Amino acid sequence: MTTKKVPVIIDTDPGVDDILAILLALASPELEILAYVVSFGNTDVHAAYENIYRLYQAVGRQIASHPEDKARFPNFSPEVPPVLALGPHGPLEGGRHHAQYFHGRDGLGDVSQSHPDLNVHSEDRSSIFCANLITTTKSAAEVVLELLQSRPKRSITYIALGPLTGLALLLREHGDVVRENIGRVVIMGGALDVPGNATPVAEFNIYADAHAANEVLSFDTPERGLPSDRVVLLPLDITSIHEFPFPFYVKHVDPTFESTRKPSVASTKSPLVHFSSSFFERTREVMIEFGKDAMELHDIVAIWCAIDNPPDPTEKGDNLPVMCPGWAVVKRKFAIERTGELTVGMMVIDRRDDPTAYAPGLNRAQVQSLLQQYHQPHGLLESIAVPAQVETEDFVRPDSGTISRTGIPCVVETPGPDVLLRLLANRVWGVDL
Repeated sequence: MTTKKVPVIIDTDPGVDDILAILLALASPELEILAYVVSFGNTDVHAAYENIYRLYQAVGRQIASHPEDKARFPNFSPEVPPVLALGPHGPLEGGRHHAQYFHGRDGLGDVSQSHPDLNVHSEDRSSIFCANLITTTKSAAEVVLELLQSRPKRSITYIALGPLTGLALLLREHGDVVRENIGRVVIMGGALDVPGNATPVAEFNIYADAHAANEVLSFDTPERGLPSDRVVLLPLDITSIHEFPFPFYVKHVDPTFESTRKPSVASTKSPLVHFSSSFFERTREVMIEFGKDAMELHDIVAIWCAIDNPPDPTEKGDNLPVMCPGWAVVKRKFAIERTGELTVGMMVIDRRDDPTAYAPGLNRAQVQSLLQQYHQPHGLLESIAVPAQVETEDFVRPDSGTISRTGIPCVVETPGPDVLLRLLANRVWGVDL
């Protein structure tokens, strides 16, 4: 891994897990945040934009009351602040879909009403945040294009945490420049061999703009999409096993945390803990309704992936992206459904010729082994008998030199959920385990 900072552009629709992901980015010395592109998605674009300010206000209050924590957030007040750009208001085609059922109307569990002390007054912004953020009237595409052209070729990582609308528009307008200059694109999105979370078959980010996802991930038409060797896709298959248990948060961060029935009191804890506890309150209730006392760290895994796996300018078009030890990728072929009555956003895999599909087929034994490794419970109707191993597509690691078939590189292995949990707790809240 390089010791040089990785310049990143974060395309986000803040939401609860986006905010937690950005907190990790702010606390990660490996990264240099060049810009935020704020998009519709978990909530409307203006509420999402507001949540960036809420986040920066909370970190600023933390540092003001605990100056020793300034070192923990090296990207909070950098020499050159990141640009804050307003991105797409809606998808390329069709109506807008939000995830307010989970994230609340304001994107942060409705803290704007339950905790008005976390709201940011508009008249304060220019003076309070001038050292942290550069606002702009330029379009998101203009901002990203200028950044790509101002840095060495293939040095910037673009991290997409929300719908892929902004990236699709950028490719439509400046595709050749993007393909020539972008270093790596880390995308949280999709569901391959597991159920969706927006619908039974679709993950939310792909569902919210299936047309954009189809254009960005057009591996078979390189003149439209991105070079496959520079894309790293993190579908629900890998992100869902990384969880943040709320009992862990109570034990190690905020012993008073419960839910909306017992709202966080700012005077009894540090500003950052009050902020996180406030937006976790409703999240915990929703997750308990879903059957678990934990939230899944989808977007956080994407930031972690970008931290550990910087771009490699020497990568060639037919190869898999170079990944650090502990990470592994496999190329997967799929089509994205865009017009189905029940299946919009589904990643459709031809399982007649797919050696990586999770089914009573070629690699079921391998997936069962991973379920055991990460201590994931088996379904009531799922056999726990491990079938005989059969020949299948191997996981590809950076030292293998293996060239995979066509498709989009998808992460199938990380250093593990426990590693991420410890990293997150240490960097965001200063908890040493």
